[in-house]
Amino acid sequence: MADQTHLENTANPAQPENTGTPGSPGHAGGTDTADALLRELAAAHGVDTSYWGWDGVERSVAAGTLRDVLAALGVPADGAEEQQRSLAETRLAPWRRILPPVLVVREGRETHVDVHVPHGSGVRVWIDAEDGSRHEPTQRENWDAPVGVDGVLTGRATFTIPGDLGLGWHTLNADAEGTLAQCPLVVTPGQLRASAVLGGRRTWGLTAQLYSVRSSRSWGIGDFADLGDLAAVAGEQGAGFVLVNPLHAAEPAPPVEDSPYLPATRRFFHPLYLRVEEIPEYGYLDAAGRAEVARLAEGLQAANRSRDLLDRNASYAAKLTALELLFAVRRGPARTRQFADFCAEQGQGLEDFALWCALAEELPPSAPEWTGAASSPASPYCVAQRPRLAARIEFHCWLQWLCDQQLEAAQRSAREAGMGIGVVHDLAVGVKPGGADAWTLSGVLARGVSVGAPPDMFNQLGQNWSQPPWHPGRLAESGYAAYRDMLRTVLRHAGGIRVDHILGLFRLWWIPEGAGPEGGTYVHYDYEALIGILALEAQRAGALVIGEDLGVFEPWVRGYLTERGIFGTSILWFEHDAGGPIPPEHYRQQCLTSVNTHDLPPTAGYLAGEHVTLRESLGLLRRPIDEERAEAAAEQEAVLAQVRARGLLTDTATDVRTTVEALYAYTALAPSALLGVALVDAVGETRTQNQPGTSTQYPNWRIPLAAPEGVVLIDDLPGHERFLSLLGTVRTALHPGT
Repeated sequence: MADQTHLENTANPAQPENTGTPGSPGHAGGTDTADALLRELAAAHGVDTSYWGWDGVERSVAAGTLRDVLAALGVPADGAEEQQRSLAETRLAPWRRILPPVLVVREGRETHVDVHVPHGSGVRVWIDAEDGSRHEPTQRENWDAPVGVDGVLTGRATFTIPGDLGLGWHTLNADAEGTLAQCPLVVTPGQLRASAVLGGRRTWGLTAQLYSVRSSRSWGIGDFADLGDLAAVAGEQGAGFVLVNPLHAAEPAPPVEDSPYLPATRRFFHPLYLRVEEIPEYGYLDAAGRAEVARLAEGLQAANRSRDLLDRNASYAAKLTALELLFAVRRGPARTRQFADFCAEQGQGLEDFALWCALAEELPPSAPEWTGAASSPASPYCVAQRPRLAARIEFHCWLQWLCDQQLEAAQRSAREAGMGIGVVHDLAVGVKPGGADAWTLSGVLARGVSVGAPPDMFNQLGQNWSQPPWHPGRLAESGYAAYRDMLRTVLRHAGGIRVDHILGLFRLWWIPEGAGPEGGTYVHYDYEALIGILALEAQRAGALVIGEDLGVFEPWVRGYLTERGIFGTSILWFEHDAGGPIPPEHYRQQCLTSVNTHDLPPTAGYLAGEHVTLRESLGLLRRPIDEERAEAAAEQEAVLAQVRARGLLTDTATDVRTTVEALYAYTALAPSALLGVALVDAVGETRTQNQPGTSTQYPNWRIPLAAPEGVVLIDDLPGHERFLSLLGTVRTALHPGT
């Protein structure tokens, strides 16, 4: 597994501005006409036949890649005859159904929908709104010629969806002389209005890897209670939010995946983060049970003060033992009802996830059952296993209920500390291939391919993230239900959500099995639907959305996100164009700006060139290290020269802490509404949290929070001079005189 990053050249100066219609696949770029039919078929399915690299060079996609990607989409493409048949099927597909699989529209806009019925037949269309009201779309003239479909002459009628429908998930119905059809009709915000929570006032917040941030009460790993305490400490210093890593669930028992960006599911949360002592049933344990929990906790106390690598497996094993004890405690009537209500609200998705957890406790990832008898939650084998595993299914549902309650408490703590936004969750790009989502959602995921990134200036070999992508067609056929449910769960107790690699909602780099990262191509998605649903669910949750929009992107994408009310991301070191660093005054307003990112060393380490040293030691460079060091030093000096020019740093300053504070004051000159302050920078950490392009070569995601003088606990932060100094610098820079 290669951990992911998206640190390509964000300015993308060499890419031509005219890239065609937004969302359209790239053209063939002068390739031989012999494979023109294959490329036409690929383009019809949103598969790029060429792409622009980070260096501004257009590259043609190999025919073998196109065939493999089309196969993953379920489109036969071996030979000219198959390609001709597939093209014909593609053109006829909309005519074969009365209504489209789903219709996603913007509020305030009239939208037209085509309805297909036998030529000459009448059709009645109506809308059942979410609030129970009924609406009648008006029919407009349509002179399209009828088309023969499977021996039936089929006509097309067009109706106008009114622009005054309320936001929400409605149902579009059609009655074609007794033949009924319906599809979801989703009305989304034209612009996400949750950002109004800022009230026009700029704010700052901490960014942290929660698992690395511990207190004296942790079990060797930062937890939900630590999140609440961190939010309280930051809120007292004036922070408006705390942004944490993805908290998605991994395996149900050790060993577990270390990377928070390669979860088993993106919908549910990791019980590793539970604070055992905060669970109400803990108070009702008998003396022996409390003694056992105390013994388990005590065994991990030393780890809280250690700079050594984090051990998720030890912490999780101890917590699961304690949680089993608490699960055996009889719940009172109120708690019993609350648990039942939670399970009912989460529905079949929670039940299936819990079933996967129960099965995964018994079946190793390589067990043949996963591809045989237990290949899906609805298989006869799995249906038969549910009664036998009922107690374990309930246990895993119960764990998710506890996660929900403790996340609610953390957000409440943040708001009570004065945070206007509170906890901002992070949504990973995808999931691991053998995990819960890959099992329960297999119908809307593509097989035979994985997601990654082409070679770029920071990852010169490209990346394969080993994650199955959404299948764009099947996801639409499902009405985007899985996508919606995932967003709703993550947003339940959040003031915001950061969408990792939000460009993946526009297009993703698909890599066929057996190919290297350079052997892939981009596959396009219905971004209007995906971004619209994201905005709808965020608005209903009262949350803002931050898109990590770094990387190679088509020039119109950032403007589109701004139009929809989605915040972008700016990293100081990557904000440059052909003329050098972009002055902070020219940064975007609707943006989260920060000095660094978790895919780089903390700023103190970055200034020391640790990113070059580490990549060289791991064999990730394609040119001499002296050249890399010289370029890195020149890029840093170009930024520091601007910092000095604004009087934020003297020519003689050599102290790293002074330089770090000056860099944060410099980013505060940007008009960006949000400013991120990395907790690692606030305490002086230098070690890299994640080195993209590696798996076992570097201990990614296992570095505990520490300063040069030793581990830093949350307990230490209220009196930590360096921490308070940086936060004071940011506070003063953003709001002088306050």
